[in-house]
Amino acid sequence: MALAAVGQITSTASMTHNLAQCRTVIQKAVAAGAKALFLPEASDYIGGSPDETKSLCKSVSQSQFLQGLQEEARKHRLPISVGVHEPSDDPKSKRIKNTLLWIDENGDIAHRYQKLHLFDLEIEGGPVMKESTVIEPGNDILPPFDSAVGKIGSMICFDLRFPEIALALKRQKADILLYPSAFTPQTGKVHWLPLLRARAIECQAYVIAAAQVGAHNEKRSSYGHSIIIDPWGEVLAELGGEGMDEPGVIFAKIDMEKLEKTRNEMPLLRRTDVYPEV
Repeated sequence: MALAAVGQITSTASMTHNLAQCRTVIQKAVAAGAKALFLPEASDYIGGSPDETKSLCKSVSQSQFLQGLQEEARKHRLPISVGVHEPSDDPKSKRIKNTLLWIDENGDIAHRYQKLHLFDLEIEGGPVMKESTVIEPGNDILPPFDSAVGKIGSMICFDLRFPEIALALKRQKADILLYPSAFTPQTGKVHWLPLLRARAIECQAYVIAAAQVGAHNEKRSSYGHSIIIDPWGEVLAELGGEGMDEPGVIFAKIDMEKLEKTRNEMPLLRRTDVYPEV
């Protein structure tokens, strides 16, 4: 069994402040003996407007935030999963990318997933968010990759509402499904836990969801409740929501024997003779 750490922070428009929060989380993870750390979506920053979000975006080579995390990973030999913004590969694009990076124990970026589904929301009397005005969607489900805590399948936040990606990753032998997020309080209090537990149960996989929490600026807040769920759908560890005074961390042991036992005792044999395989 390997110990996984999940961090919860409140990103602002200050990358210096956000890196300091992440370093606090890293210290706690290292002290506990974690073999990998998982940080939320948009850990590098959350802007107060579309223009600010785009203007803050930097490439890996120019990002002091990412270079700081790479240094920490290298120093502590601790792999770190982190959600960030990156410039588009298309020089003509007016949008940027929302990506999930895997920084390995050598401090190198070994895996990069670009968010497929974008969060466009307009609730009557509630928040209006149009992620698609700033973010360009990815086009690939990436194969799971090996890590010290198991084989990892990458997704981001709004991808949680589309089980097809998780099922495709499960078919490719993913042990752990990642959902780094910045859920709104309005959607989070109703949908967060049921969706995460559903993905764990239907895929018989561990689910790790590192979440943003609290007020990022005057316009935007996040639900929090970072969580680790086992393949049976049981919550192993969970943090709270708004009101936390400092970056939080939770831990859980990833037990491959439990995962195999769950899958062997209740085989989910898909009727691909009746419906297509995802």
